[in-house]
Amino acid sequence: MSDIVNQAVAALNEKLNGADFDGTAKFDIEGEGSVVIDSSGARASDEETDVTLSADADTFQEIMSGETNPTSAFMTGKLKVDGDMGMAMKLASVLA
Repeated sequence: MSDIVNQAVAALNEKLNGADFDGTAKFDIEGEGSVVIDSSGARASDEETDVTLSADADTFQEIMSGETNPTSAFMTGKLKVDGDMGMAMKLASVLA
């Protein structure tokens, strides 16, 4: 497991603490691995989800730090969304 995935799991669990997210989502970090998020939190995994968000490691870290807005990253092609766009928007609001 890569350090970036391990850091992502920790950061996402902190952001999701107490949040009401009732779907499933996956962050696919190019060359690093995947993180799945559901109602029980975040974990390193590559299972099927409602929506998959794909980005390179730099973009993902910028989104996690708040340096880059997920919507802006999507609009500029740095973040790709495959699946339920409504679930992606819900996740973005939970992580904001």
